[in-house]
Amino acid sequence: MAIQISTAIAIYFVIWWVALFLTLPFGVRSQHEDGVSAPGTDPGAPVLTRMGRKLIWTTIISAIIYALGMMAYHAGYLSIERLSKMMGMPF
Repeated sequence: MAIQISTAIAIYFVIWWVALFLTLPFGVRSQHEDGVSAPGTDPGAPVLTRMGRKLIWTTIISAIIYALGMMAYHAGYLSIERLSKMMGMPF
């Protein structure tokens, strides 16, 4: 059950991208919430996004999810045969 490096990178990239969209809304305050708005901007625009911190958290979260998925794959829980049987599809 060896996995190719290109497949591993693609799976990690998809997990990372989903985790990024999950972490984006946390800790963001809008200009309306802070009571300070720059002229010509939307009141819902963020004041400080802290993207560096979010990218670090995204990487940590996705690495943990990826590691758990790979452990489950190598243990045999995420095989095509098992997943297709669970969904009632013929293999």
